[in-house]
Amino acid sequence: MNIHEYQAKALLRSYGAPVSDGRIVLKAEDAKTAAGALDGPLWVVKAQIHAGGRGKGEFKEADAGEKGGVRLTKSVEEAAEEAKKMLGRTLVTHQTGPVGKQVNRIYIEDGSGIERELYLALLVDRSTSRIAFVCSTEGGMDIEEVAAHTPEKILSFAVDPVTGYQPYHGRRIAFALGLDGKQVKQCVSLMGMLYKLFTDKDMEMLEINPLIVTDAGDLKCLDAKMGFDGNAIYRHPDIAELRDTTEEDPKELEASKYDLNYIALDGEIGCMVNGAGLAMATMDIIKLYGAEPANFLDVGGGATREKVTEAFKIITSDPQVKGILVNIFGGIMRCDVIAEGVIAAVKEVGLKVPLVVRLEGTNVEKGKAIIAESGLNVIAADNLRDGAEKIVKAVKG
Repeated sequence: MNIHEYQAKALLRSYGAPVSDGRIVLKAEDAKTAAGALDGPLWVVKAQIHAGGRGKGEFKEADAGEKGGVRLTKSVEEAAEEAKKMLGRTLVTHQTGPVGKQVNRIYIEDGSGIERELYLALLVDRSTSRIAFVCSTEGGMDIEEVAAHTPEKILSFAVDPVTGYQPYHGRRIAFALGLDGKQVKQCVSLMGMLYKLFTDKDMEMLEINPLIVTDAGDLKCLDAKMGFDGNAIYRHPDIAELRDTTEEDPKELEASKYDLNYIALDGEIGCMVNGAGLAMATMDIIKLYGAEPANFLDVGGGATREKVTEAFKIITSDPQVKGILVNIFGGIMRCDVIAEGVIAAVKEVGLKVPLVVRLEGTNVEKGKAIIAESGLNVIAADNLRDGAEKIVKAVKG
């Protein structure tokens, strides 16, 4: 689960991390009041969406030469005017894709004098099952370019969970970032705060970009992105309350209501599979035969007929889907339950695209019989390879 920048900064502030003072704006008429509550003399107006690259982003409805989703202003009136311009419009960045995201929230904060921009992140290192620090002297909007072309400028190391965070970790980061004097002490303290916040709240990612050295020589978190482990949200009702469902794909949101593991993709072949590994293999073989999967969908090992029906309805609601491949290996999951769910869904929502069904395992003959006797135009497959070939051929014409 992701949260907005202003929410992330509130969490940082609660742990003692240095951040700028700011106000959230949900309605255009409140923008001037929000800006007036800040000291200035500079006000930064930031579009709040769950995506990076806002500074270089462009609004679909923008006038020629108009700035991106982060704007520096020099008066309360100018800040309020820029906030009004951005609210309700669609911001497109390299992370949103061409569709973009609608801006429903604006964050106005005090401007900062910047001497240097640095990069810092904490994340879960899957290869070591440990929390890792990542830092670079090349912070700011071009960090992706740094990672791609000059990776030697990025330092990454994992923290042993037995010892947890220690001051020497902070000093290592400080020296890598070229900090000196009081900045080293500030860095050691800040890294400890961030590590505690990361572990306390079961985070998956915490990114500070940029982490700045101000013109007064102090460290400050100028931007912040946070992602949380969805499987641990039940332990953190305070974090759950920060969820903004308007930022989520409607299909993914609907899937979560039925405990379905669904991720929307950009392809044309919808997939319904049981088991994450089999789902990945299904997506791979679709690509192998020259097409692209439209989603990852794992209905789980104990799905009911109702759950399968909802899964099928979610797939068919995607206008990009030009064909559907159902690939079920029945262990705990019975093939006849899948068949009944598919038939029920097709009868309810109709079937306007080719459907290939591959069943194997528990009650497979019963499942095949249910589909065969349904009278529906369903293409049967003998195995995964056969199923992938048939659905790609049907979609490609």
